[in-house]
Amino acid sequence: MSENSLVAKLEGLRQKYQALQQQLSDPLLVQDMKKYVALSKEYAELEPVIQAGEGYRNAIRDLAVAKELLLTEKDEEMREFAKEEIAGLEEQIPVMEQEIKFLLIPADPQDSKDAIVEIRAGTGGDEASIFAGDLFRMYSKFAEKNGWKLEITNTSEGTSGGFKEIIFKISGKGVYGIMKYESGVHRVQRVPQTETQGRVHTSAASVAVLPEADEFDIELQEKDIRKDTFCSSGPGGQSVNTTYSAIRLTHIPSGIVVQCQDEKSQLKNYDKALAELRTRLYNMEYEKYLNQIASKRKTMVSTGDRSAKVRTYNYPQSRVTDHRINYTMHNLPVFMDGEITEVIDHLQIAENTERLKNDPSGA
Repeated sequence: MSENSLVAKLEGLRQKYQALQQQLSDPLLVQDMKKYVALSKEYAELEPVIQAGEGYRNAIRDLAVAKELLLTEKDEEMREFAKEEIAGLEEQIPVMEQEIKFLLIPADPQDSKDAIVEIRAGTGGDEASIFAGDLFRMYSKFAEKNGWKLEITNTSEGTSGGFKEIIFKISGKGVYGIMKYESGVHRVQRVPQTETQGRVHTSAASVAVLPEADEFDIELQEKDIRKDTFCSSGPGGQSVNTTYSAIRLTHIPSGIVVQCQDEKSQLKNYDKALAELRTRLYNMEYEKYLNQIASKRKTMVSTGDRSAKVRTYNYPQSRVTDHRINYTMHNLPVFMDGEITEVIDHLQIAENTERLKNDPSGA
């Protein structure tokens, strides 16, 4: 993309931003909440591009001023200042252009959503359940570091610790756009707690990250849902285990079943289960979208195929390897303590670079 076309594109987006600003200031807009939410989201997504564009335009203007100064100024000290200014700006501007091109790549419309995360123990028996528990702790720490809220929906505990399955929701700014890179099979190589011979075993757990559907995405008909109540079987004290507070919802047309037993209140469990059901129905369509992307280009984001091996955690060598980008870190304890931002940043850069190849205009 040439400098002129980039400036023209940024100007077009600035006009769109100002138009959205005007629309959002209309007091009548709140009468159409669906439209208000959509416009607010679009406005927020444009903001980083507008700010980056402002900095870029200023740099272009400053470069032109410095070049003019070099041509007209006779004072040697001022000429030297202009030369330094030109050298610095000519180094900065290509970097700014690249950043703007990344920002201009259309975002996945799901990226700003909250996420429903499922971790399931795979091959490896008790050790796989323990590893699923380790992954849950890792994501809990990561959520905490980002100031996100984590709520458990449903659990099935392993016989020797950890979880056979755990489902939870993470809420916060842009959660799905970050967490989506975690979908797939995670392998662990270590000596299990149950191993007496000291041999290294390989176990696995699968992670599925779904963008949470909101009420505007999916309309659920009451007649299509069968509701069952039952006693919670997990920990939580006598009041949880002896009252019919747990909820199971069956969506009759699709056959999808969800359940929630985390709260003492039946109403709270129902609300959580309903949100998860809405998300699962929404994701039936979303997976089709992901598969369409995957058929057109390489992508870092897992598709509907949950069997893709994404990462290996090697405890004897304190090594974490992400197989999608062949990226290795040698500080496993820190990584398992929730410091996973570095790998996700590399995955996002690789994804955006690939998308830029397919759409060099950044449109």
